[in-house]
Amino acid sequence: MDIFRYAIYRLFTMLLTLLVVSVLVFAIINLPPGDYLSNQIAELRSTGQTSGLAKAEFLRKEYALDRALWEQYMIWMGFMPGPQGWSGMLQGNFGWSFEFDRPVAEIVGDSLWLTVLVNLAAVLFIYLVALPLGVLAAARSKTWVDYTAAFVGYLGLATPNFLLALILFYYGNKHLNLPIGGLMDPIYEGEPMSLAKVKSILIHLIVPTFVIGTSGAAAMMQRLRANMLDELGKPYVETAIAKGMAPSKMLTKYPLRVAFNPFVADIGNLLPAMVSGSVLVSVVLGLETIGPTLLAALKTQDQFLSGFVLMFVALLTLIGTMISDILLVMLDPRIRYEGRDA
Repeated sequence: MDIFRYAIYRLFTMLLTLLVVSVLVFAIINLPPGDYLSNQIAELRSTGQTSGLAKAEFLRKEYALDRALWEQYMIWMGFMPGPQGWSGMLQGNFGWSFEFDRPVAEIVGDSLWLTVLVNLAAVLFIYLVALPLGVLAAARSKTWVDYTAAFVGYLGLATPNFLLALILFYYGNKHLNLPIGGLMDPIYEGEPMSLAKVKSILIHLIVPTFVIGTSGAAAMMQRLRANMLDELGKPYVETAIAKGMAPSKMLTKYPLRVAFNPFVADIGNLLPAMVSGSVLVSVVLGLETIGPTLLAALKTQDQFLSGFVLMFVALLTLIGTMISDILLVMLDPRIRYEGRDA
């Protein structure tokens, strides 16, 4: 019951934080002078093209870009009615992309679930690789196992993701017949989900998951090894061994639980970092994730599209942080007891 109340509290604080983030996101995307339409109007006037002026000025009024910034924010979020009535983020209207001349919801619809799928697969890869290798390297410290794991870790940290993507782009397809480009065969695009489509998606996930997750797995493995070595040198470990506890049981019951806390806490930072860090990889591998969309939106000052993508990344961060906080409370009794005392 304590955990349930804590989860409700964290959900409430997450919503408040998301509200503050929305203000910051709106302020940041409006820092550059002008916007997409005002820049377009200035360009049309400078070149003497008057045919598109009427449409651009109409869109400015239609999407309240001619109003004060605070009004634009309130209408964008759906806190007050605009030219289209109560139609903002809260009502499910994410705005209009002036660059692509389509609703934002249509542009990011497929990209959202593809982004979540790719990054969840990469996070799963990171933990499945880093956890056993980090523990094994610490348990076999100063042996060939430790040195091999360290070499693999340094190699993963030193190799840029986009370079690894280019290498696998060529050799993976040539020698292993791995599909490159997109996250499914073109014949399944737009088709309902089926076993064949799921199989195609899983095969296409192999390369991007490995590329995006390699550096994160290497960093996590090195940190876990260092934390485990620190714990293994403490007196309670020697006491447990002296009392006859099996080394494998002692390793997983005490040092691993304590050393693993920082990695549970990292869940909130891992998801958004992978979204932002996979932009070049998505471009190289032709993945239709949300990273390249954000890059294009920021370059053209497409404020509704860039604002929604930034809010989505912020939401991922907050959800990951909430999950990590709840898992920490369940994993480490000391955190739960400190919360009760407070």
